[in-house]
Amino acid sequence: MSLAGWFARPVLHVVDVETALRFYVDHLGFTNPWRYEEDGRVHVAQAERQGCTVILCDHWPEKAGKGLIFISLNLEPDTPEAQVAALDALRMDFERNGVGVKEGWWGYRVLMIDDPDGNQLFFNYPNP
Repeated sequence: MSLAGWFARPVLHVVDVETALRFYVDHLGFTNPWRYEEDGRVHVAQAERQGCTVILCDHWPEKAGKGLIFISLNLEPDTPEAQVAALDALRMDFERNGVGVKEGWWGYRVLMIDDPDGNQLFFNYPNP
């Protein structure tokens, strides 16, 4: 038996899944392929954009806002110049949608976004 690859879906803990989902869809450009509702309230939902998938969950409120995810762009051609241009364009898109974007450093330059609960998304620039 051979494995074709792994597929990981990180879980981001949030206080209110609907609020978090609106941010990911309306401001970051994600889609929402499925959600789990109980008693008229969404408790778990998936958000995806261009191969990046996250699960939003309210089951453990004490964990809300403590997530950190690194997101890398897969580009063709995959050159440092193309990566920088794509991230700069993504930043402008986020800012047009009202997202607070910060510059950060993790041994290399990163574009940082905090979701409404304080979970952080780090988009890495190429490491010189």
